[in-house]
Amino acid sequence: MLTDVLARRRELILGGNADGFADLFAADAVIEMPFGGPPGAPTRLAGREAIRAYSRQVMAAPLRLEEYEVTTLHRAADPEVVIVEMRTSGVVTTTNRPFTAIAVQILRIRDGRIVHVRDFPDPRGLQGALGD
Repeated sequence: MLTDVLARRRELILGGNADGFADLFAADAVIEMPFGGPPGAPTRLAGREAIRAYSRQVMAAPLRLEEYEVTTLHRAADPEVVIVEMRTSGVVTTTNRPFTAIAVQILRIRDGRIVHVRDFPDPRGLQGALGD
């Protein structure tokens, strides 16, 4: 079931479906980016509707995602938890510059819904593509 949720998440992200993506989360889900994300991004989103609003904003950005993949999947001792190494690549549509972004995420998935994500993105992925 965990891998089904991850596969659906990939499909929705590549399709730019912010509402479908948000619907993968429990109503009281939390996303944390302890080391920060892109400039101006919140470090914590609490609740499905906050995740939905932020996802709509991110998916409206001038990025065309071409690949979104789990490069490595680690199972935790806790059956609800997976640790994924991610790679996302695409193009910044305003500059036509390619980018590759990597991250490590720790997800807790319960009853087919994502309840908690800790996201550790490498901030260098978009820096060169976005320019100054």
